[in-house]
Amino acid sequence: MSTATPTTVIAAPATDPTPAPPAVLLAHHLKELRLPTCLREYDRLARQCASEGVDHVLYLLRLVELELIDRERRLVERRIKAARFPVTKSLDAFDFLAMPTLNKPLVMDLARGGFIDRRENVIAVGNSGTGKTHLALGLGLVACQRGYSVLWKPAATLVNELIEARDEKHLLGYQKALAKVQLLIVDELGFVPLSKTGAELLFEVFSQRHERGATLVTSNLPFEQTQDSRLLAETQSLDPQCQHPR
Repeated sequence: MSTATPTTVIAAPATDPTPAPPAVLLAHHLKELRLPTCLREYDRLARQCASEGVDHVLYLLRLVELELIDRERRLVERRIKAARFPVTKSLDAFDFLAMPTLNKPLVMDLARGGFIDRRENVIAVGNSGTGKTHLALGLGLVACQRGYSVLWKPAATLVNELIEARDEKHLLGYQKALAKVQLLIVDELGFVPLSKTGAELLFEVFSQRHERGATLVTSNLPFEQTQDSRLLAETQSLDPQCQHPR
C-alpha cells in the first residue's frame, strides 16, 4: 500500500484590481511632505487656474506661495505663543496723540528690529498709565513677526523663577535659556521691591545677556536710578514722559 506524498500549495498574492486613486495618493504624499496648505488648496486652486487659463507652472507657483505664506503665519503664531505675552497689543493700537511728547520716530525705528540685531538694551521709563507696557508689547509683537525669538517676563516673576531655579539646582540651565532669547522683555522693574538676592540674580541675567541679546525693560524708576543700580548698562531711554533718548 503506497502512501500519498503531501503536496504544498503556495498561493500567489492577490493582485489589487483597483489601485488607489491619484487624489488619495496625492493626499498621502502631501501629508508625508508636511504640506498641509497644498493639500487643502490644490483642488480649489486648480479649478480657479483652469477657469483663468493659467498654465501649470503658474498654478504650481501660486500653490507653493500659499504654502509658504501659511507656513510663515504658523511660525509667527508659535513665536508669539512662546513669548508668553499677557495680552497681545500692537503698535498700531497705541494712541500716540495722547502722548504727544513721546519720541514716535524712535519707537518706529525700534520696531524695525535693528536694536535686536545689534544686541542693544532699551528702557521705557515713566509713571503708571503712560503706555510703557503697551509699547513693550507692541515692540515684542513686531519682533515675533520679524522672526526674532522673544520672551516676556514681569520683573517680579522673573526674579521668583530665578530664586526657585537656584533652590532646585537648575539655575545654570535657566540662565542659559534666558541668554538664548534674542529679545528679553522685563516688565515693571521697580514696581515691586527686590531682595538683595533677587536683585543680584536679575543683574546676573542682564550681565550674561550683555552684547549677546537685546533686553527691553519697562520701569517706574528714574533713568539715572536704574543705571545707578547697575541693572542695565549702555541703555537707550524710551521715556513716555518725554526724556530724550540716550
